[in-house]
Amino acid sequence: MTHDPDWKRRYAARVMTREAALSRIQRGAKIFVGSACGEPQYLVEGLADKGRKLADSEILHILTLGIAPYADEKLSKVFRHNAFFIGDNTRRAVAEGRADYTPVYLSELPALFRSRRIRLDAALVQVTPPDRHGYVSLGVSVDVTRAAVETARVVIAEVNPHMPRTLGDSFVPVDRFDALVEHASPVIEYRPPAPDETALRIGRNIARLVGDGATIQIGIGAIPHAAVRALRDKRDLGVHTEMFSDWLLDLVRAGAVTNRRKSLHPGKVVASFCMGPRELYDFIDNNPMVALHPSDYTNDPFVIGQNENMVAINTALEIDLTGQVCSDSIGHQFYSGIGGQVDFIRGAARSPGGKAIIALPSTARGGAVSRIVPQLSPGAGVVTTRASVRYVVTEWGYADLFGKTIRERAMALINIAHPRFRKELLDAARRLHYVWPDQIIPSALDLYPERYERWVTVAGVRLLLRPVKVTDEPLLKELFYSLSDESVYRRYFTVIKYMPHERLQEELDLDYEKKMALAAVLEHDGVEEMVGLAQYVLDEASGLAEAAFLVRDDWQGKGLGRALVEHLIEVARDKGIRGIMATVMPENRAMMHLFQKAAKKMETRFEDGAYVLEFEI
Repeated sequence: MTHDPDWKRRYAARVMTREAALSRIQRGAKIFVGSACGEPQYLVEGLADKGRKLADSEILHILTLGIAPYADEKLSKVFRHNAFFIGDNTRRAVAEGRADYTPVYLSELPALFRSRRIRLDAALVQVTPPDRHGYVSLGVSVDVTRAAVETARVVIAEVNPHMPRTLGDSFVPVDRFDALVEHASPVIEYRPPAPDETALRIGRNIARLVGDGATIQIGIGAIPHAAVRALRDKRDLGVHTEMFSDWLLDLVRAGAVTNRRKSLHPGKVVASFCMGPRELYDFIDNNPMVALHPSDYTNDPFVIGQNENMVAINTALEIDLTGQVCSDSIGHQFYSGIGGQVDFIRGAARSPGGKAIIALPSTARGGAVSRIVPQLSPGAGVVTTRASVRYVVTEWGYADLFGKTIRERAMALINIAHPRFRKELLDAARRLHYVWPDQIIPSALDLYPERYERWVTVAGVRLLLRPVKVTDEPLLKELFYSLSDESVYRRYFTVIKYMPHERLQEELDLDYEKKMALAAVLEHDGVEEMVGLAQYVLDEASGLAEAAFLVRDDWQGKGLGRALVEHLIEVARDKGIRGIMATVMPENRAMMHLFQKAAKKMETRFEDGAYVLEFEI
């Protein structure tokens, strides 16, 4: 950027009235309008005023939050809108066929402008006043606006002193504009809807997947904002996102976002546009922490993937049992757009340690319908394919679908569907031959007790002790077949050569009250291994829980058995269970020793070649 002492003269020559500026646009023009909160409302009002002088004009833009008079039915003979992302102000026009919708990735839209596959005759944008070098900033919306400014035949800017001066790739010389209309008005502000309890629960489940030092992308709406509340205790988060709103302020003030550990643009929040209150605009004004770039950079999956531990958080309207995600339509009716969801899902998939998350409430229409469905609604479009989807989150938990079979996917998604719809989803999955014909749903699948999850360190390795889930059948099967014959005999008192699906289902049919199982899970690179198991079944007559334990051979003698015994006792005590009973083979001295250490007083008797131990807790 070089200093141009003559720019003021050229700037003054371009300043004119709104009417004079808009008169440069001819009939039948394709007119781009600046995005989101950067919409030049004063110029857009002028479009409506010109009316029939702009007959047969097409108005093109992504989401805008301001006025959209060109979408009004009374102007349908004059203007036709083409939405690259459908907002509240244009949804009715699209639904009624008075406006068009072009599905497109935001990462690819600038190239469509540059190649003239989508020709732009004019661009109406909002900018800051020029700096001392004669450059204006595109302010809160760089996104696809920069490409429009670079490619449109006529470029008209609304120069607003209230627009924040954003840094990054947001600067344009005054020479690029054909007309400048000076107009001071408040920049459009945006406040997301307050999250309800369902959204807050979803947010907490999302936060469980976000580690310290991750770089995050967060979309728009109540669910992403609910996730932010649960991220405040994280440390050294970075931000590389399509857009941000006032959640960025929350996380910066909480000390959660520092950008220190970013592998790409360390120290910088990278985005393409922002929407929020005036307080946010004041924060980003001339702030070197924030860099706004065009969407063909921020949304490029190759660029996104250069952020290590990239976590992309996006929302959806519906998902089927195979993992197909619809997020732009409700049946045949187009609702929003493709936006950057696929860009960031593919980018996070390329990222070392990355996670791509689709979050949605389990129900819609006040709980009347399930958003997890056997098959997508007729007309619903697949935005994210079943091969691309990774994590799916509802208020009932999260499902990891990556690399999973259709059977495993269906069970994982049923596991996080609303309990009211799980039986009919399972019935449909059976009918579609997605799952075993005899597949069951545990009686208390809706009561997964997350509070019993514990992280422990055993032999220098962190393990998660957690309640067993119905989706753990593959892990339980792998654990069994990893055991030596001796370990199998100590657990089952006989030599078992195989563990069929029918028996595994019995193990997984838990109510978390009378029948409980805790797994010791080793996680590495997103892959889980079950290395230990603790189980009990309550005998209501005696008030004792009959316990059994299993530790994989290579983890025996390292302290995992003790951790499982202590945690199972802790859970049983919390459930009000009086005591523990266990049957132990005489040669299993290690288990005898563990119970002796755990019990203050223990009764022992020898029956049928084994010791029966009882102690109160």
